[in-house]
Amino acid sequence: MVSTPEQDFDGRTPDLEDRTIVLTGATSGIGRRVAVVLADRGATVAAVGRNEERGRELQATAADAPGDIDFHRTDLADQGAVRELAAHLLATYDDIHALANNAGLASSERTESPDGIELTFAVNHLAPYLLTHELLPRLRESGDGTGNRGGGTAANGGGTSPARVVTTSSGLQDRGELDFDDLQFEAGYDGLAAYSRSKLANATFTVELAERLDAAGVDSVVANCFNPGFIRGTRIWLGSSWRSRLLTWLVAWAPGVGTDVETGAARLVEQLTAPKYGGRNGVYVDEGEESPPDPDARDEAVRRELWERSAELVGVDPNWPEAVDRER
Repeated sequence: MVSTPEQDFDGRTPDLEDRTIVLTGATSGIGRRVAVVLADRGATVAAVGRNEERGRELQATAADAPGDIDFHRTDLADQGAVRELAAHLLATYDDIHALANNAGLASSERTESPDGIELTFAVNHLAPYLLTHELLPRLRESGDGTGNRGGGTAANGGGTSPARVVTTSSGLQDRGELDFDDLQFEAGYDGLAAYSRSKLANATFTVELAERLDAAGVDSVVANCFNPGFIRGTRIWLGSSWRSRLLTWLVAWAPGVGTDVETGAARLVEQLTAPKYGGRNGVYVDEGEESPPDPDARDEAVRRELWERSAELVGVDPNWPEAVDRER
């Protein structure tokens, strides 16, 4: 079994001191565990979630840790709230070394966000797209582009490592379909299909972002995504139908299939801190192993269409990121 940075950490040296990591979906599941581990390793964690009580409880767990957990209450379904969150984060933190787009939900019935967008797509895909857009300039400033992408030179992502955008996808991404004629499931809504579509959108967004970063000459940021596995006890399916809840429960607890919270969290910690992922860009990691994402995520035309549709839905110019000005 290959060890992860979480398992290798000796529990004494705050090896992520002076690192600031934004983590959505931080108050439950793997997100909560990741927040605690990162703070124990000295990081400042900007923990984003909806539930005030769970957020304050999480924040209190870091009282004696080398690092800190700062809770930021936000409804990621609301684009205005996402923009307010980004503005607050930029005003609060001089540096942001990583953004973990980890929040997600599933819904048994078609529901719309405050912006009139199908809820699963809004939270699972558009919120990461918009938050990444808003925070990318700070990530670019915080990451070190002087090192090569063949791997960071400092332990666990410090020193010369680029900043990181890590998005939590799912093994269900390969069951998703990006139907651009009905991207928001206005007809024939199915909760599991909507979730799978949003997770495919996560992988597609990541690959396209990585390609655009390279094309723009940005070497101070990398973008990757991963599947943590079917997490036992996750709250993500609470809003789905009883059939979906039963199916995912059976899968999660099936011998050799389900993943515990600690293992899923360790996979995200690895994405955020391991030197090798400071040297990788545009990869999909499936339960700890690099793997090709769904063919749609590798299709240039599909990626471009999703990117431009997403920009239109959140009201930003699709021509981002801005190219590096080498003469400055």
